[in-house]
Amino acid sequence: MIDLLQATVVILTLGATLALAWLITPFLANVYKRGPSRLDRILNPIENAVYRITGVDTAHKMGWKEYFLVGLAVNVVQMALAFLVLTYQAWLPLNPRGFPGLSWDLSLNTVISIGTNTNLQHYAGEQSLSILSQMTAIQFLQFTSAATGICMGVAFVRGLVSDSKDMGNFYVDFVRSLTRILIPFCGLASLVLVYLGVPQTLNASTFVSTIQSGTQQILIGPVASLVSIMQLGTNGGGFYGANSAYPFQNPSVPSNFLEMGLMLLLPTALVFLFGEMLGKKRETIPILVAAYGLFVIDLGIAFIPAQTLGVLQEVRFGGFLSNFWTIVTTAVTTGSVNASLAGIHPLPILGAFMGMLIQATPGGKGVGLMYMVMYVVITVFIVGLMSGRTPEYLGIKITGRDVLLVMAAFLVHPLIILVPTLVAYATGAAQAMIAATGLTGAHAATLNFVQVLYEYTSAAANNGSDFLGTAANTVFFNVSTAVVMFVGRFAPIGLLMSLSGSMIGRKRTGESGLKTDTLIFSLVLIGSILILVVLTFFPFLALGPILSYFQGNVNGLG
Repeated sequence: MIDLLQATVVILTLGATLALAWLITPFLANVYKRGPSRLDRILNPIENAVYRITGVDTAHKMGWKEYFLVGLAVNVVQMALAFLVLTYQAWLPLNPRGFPGLSWDLSLNTVISIGTNTNLQHYAGEQSLSILSQMTAIQFLQFTSAATGICMGVAFVRGLVSDSKDMGNFYVDFVRSLTRILIPFCGLASLVLVYLGVPQTLNASTFVSTIQSGTQQILIGPVASLVSIMQLGTNGGGFYGANSAYPFQNPSVPSNFLEMGLMLLLPTALVFLFGEMLGKKRETIPILVAAYGLFVIDLGIAFIPAQTLGVLQEVRFGGFLSNFWTIVTTAVTTGSVNASLAGIHPLPILGAFMGMLIQATPGGKGVGLMYMVMYVVITVFIVGLMSGRTPEYLGIKITGRDVLLVMAAFLVHPLIILVPTLVAYATGAAQAMIAATGLTGAHAATLNFVQVLYEYTSAAANNGSDFLGTAANTVFFNVSTAVVMFVGRFAPIGLLMSLSGSMIGRKRTGESGLKTDTLIFSLVLIGSILILVVLTFFPFLALGPILSYFQGNVNGLG
């Protein structure tokens, strides 16, 4: 278990994040309400120029279907452009180390990974991508995929507002998310990261003298700007293959805490924004309590072995900070790592699985909020059946169609995790990875299962942290995880946008039959989520990290 000092560190980190998220909520609400701002004098001309060039009618209002399809189309076009950059980077400028283009399957996997806010890396960036590719195909998509998630979450909330008549305009929300939130916030974060020692340059490398009178080549580039958006936008894909375990991407304990705070900031702020936009701030209570209640449960699982059982290898920050980071990065679907997952105890890995399977603790920015409302609707329906009362949420009666939509959104996840895992074993692709571990026997087979299950869980949750890394750069894993990432991103969003869109104009009662803004409901919601996830995934978790934990103790490895 953790000691008092470590518990204080956790409380202060989470408390500071919650406080800052609450403070920026009025600013976020003003951005999406198109309210007046001191930034208008600078940003309005820029934004209006973008609208004129692209032919956007800012007064046009969209229903859920148009909003979703426009967002999907914008993202697909951007992925296609990034695919060309990666495939033909050998003929493009800013390639000082002369890297060849990526293979078609790795390019496909990479653009879908970054474009879906997953950032699963089957490549080592510093060893395969040019400066141009890092800045355009990677950083550009990290900004746009993050903006898309925020826009979908905001539009989803608009559908729940009592006097709403539409979902807004995707193009306007998208541009304002970039110009007024992501670019300014990332600019500030980049400056702090540079101050803390993260490089930011267009040079690909530099040479330093070693204490042995030799020279060493240090690979550098526009690292700070990428780190800021990868963490703030819950992207997770790093400039370096080792991600934030690499000293030049995460040089110190202060940078480690800053990056964790960036991951948590926007997903938490959007929970507060939910109550702000509804005009019912108390409705924030169940979502915030459930999200962070489940987060604390995952931390509890991870911190059990922190001192008594931990045998972490390949870590720079020690067991406590590595476990803390692992839970944070999977709770908010960021997926960046500050330690080798293969060197982390099975129980923190189990906690990481829980964060990715729930996807709402508090989840990715925008999408995590949508998932939590999905769980709220399921819980309201179950409680309504048990009490014999008509299920209602926010004064809206929950219909059979609503339940079908939320259950379909929930079931997408297990289908795209479990089916590909079974296919990987049926085709022999999974077994081929065992040789890379250097282990033999039952423990090797269990570790292999954990790695493959984690790969598809991470892809489906649009998280991106994984065990396999460049070892998964095969046609099978590149294509299969690309499909999982794309479906895992857009299928649930489409279903939940349909749910929200159907509530526009629906008759609302004065008071909800079930009080959903109480602590009691928050506890019921936590129980409901745990039961749903455990019943769905427990057999696979039992064969994976749980079995690995017991095998580790038997073999003296855990």
